[in-house]
Amino acid sequence: MAKKRPVGNLLALAVLAYLTREPMHPYELSRTLRTNGDARSIKFTHGSLYMVMQQLAKAGFIAAQETRREGLRPERTTYALTPEGRDELRDWLRELVEEPKHEYPHFVAALSLIGALPPDDVVALLRNRKLRLGEQRAEITELIASATADGVHPLFLVEEDYRLAVLDAEIGFVDRFLERIADWRDTWAKFHEERENP
Repeated sequence: MAKKRPVGNLLALAVLAYLTREPMHPYELSRTLRTNGDARSIKFTHGSLYMVMQQLAKAGFIAAQETRREGLRPERTTYALTPEGRDELRDWLRELVEEPKHEYPHFVAALSLIGALPPDDVVALLRNRKLRLGEQRAEITELIASATADGVHPLFLVEEDYRLAVLDAEIGFVDRFLERIADWRDTWAKFHEERENP
């Protein structure tokens, strides 16, 4: 069972993971997250990063190491991972990898209410979705090929492999759903008409 984390934002997990490499200041962490493509997996802004770092410091998972000013730039505080932070990182990662968590994706919510739309609309919308999923798939495939050509080890692209697998599963689901709609079309259209014209 998932335990309540002192800092439960996934951005905090990324900060802890990157600080295992070396101490960094928030601006450097932000640049590293973006350079490594983590912005595709974890939503953040500079403000949210600074807030998460303050929360991690308060929890004792990271500690200010030094504060420096270079030229006219503002002061920058470099943070290092504490032993408690290393333990939190490992425990949290183990939990996320091992325990499936119920999530609430928007598409699943839409599917649970799909009967409110007429079947012909749904067919058109699903076909458009499938095209967009194909575009995302091509983008990820290109990203993997480019990163691999640049010498990035596949271990550091495993989340993109996962995204491809999820896209493939969703494309397969959309295809099967379109076939089922063809079988249900008359019943669905009649049901929808009755709801529209009681």
